[in-house]
Amino acid sequence: MASTPGQDPLPLDQDTRFAWQELPRAAFDLETTGTDPHAARIVTASVVIVNGRDELLQHHEWLVDPGVEIPEAAAAVHGISTEKARAQGRDAAEATAEIASLLGELFQTMPVMVFNAPYDFTVLEAESRRYGVAPIDPAPVIDPLVMDRAVDKYRRGKRTLTVMSEFYGVSLVDAHTSAADALATIGVADAIARRYPSQIQIDPLQLHSAQVGWHRAWAENFQDFLRRKNPSAVVDPAWPRAEFGAR
Repeated sequence: MASTPGQDPLPLDQDTRFAWQELPRAAFDLETTGTDPHAARIVTASVVIVNGRDELLQHHEWLVDPGVEIPEAAAAVHGISTEKARAQGRDAAEATAEIASLLGELFQTMPVMVFNAPYDFTVLEAESRRYGVAPIDPAPVIDPLVMDRAVDKYRRGKRTLTVMSEFYGVSLVDAHTSAADALATIGVADAIARRYPSQIQIDPLQLHSAQVGWHRAWAENFQDFLRRKNPSAVVDPAWPRAEFGAR
């Protein structure tokens, strides 16, 4: 039985757990031109697929010419300059179409893991709209950040991918390259599933639904906190991507 959004999944007996972390699964990560997902352009993208033994089956990677200047602050994070993107990058419209097509196919057979999914999927949706690419319905998505906030609400400290990789004992080499971040995302998601099996080892579609509620609850609480100093603060409750108007 699916959980109601906003509630914890019902604890499951060992025999009824769905060990998705032991099946083929994928991860997706973007590096971009900025922090606003509605305005940011794709610079690099990676999709990795692993099997139930954590062996890499496929690795798809794109270097994209975003068609705009890459700010120095963004280049300092992911290492791709405007000059390199223009000289070596793919056409943004073609790359966006390929990324969306691949993800759409993967969602038919397996979950896709994304750290802080609303950022990456909102960027992809915005780029798709920009270039007339058909939209995808991102589901089932598994987001380690949302899960970690739900199962370990009161742990102090930052919850970046780097910090969480260290906390869960996952190797992260070359952080802020899309391929490395995608592989670490799988590792962190798997570690959370092993540590909290009764909450996380459930059918991926049920887990997707639960994360919608978990993220909304977190966003509402965080917005209340921010409004103590800034009454107009807004935290988007939508997951796994921001809400868009009609196409």
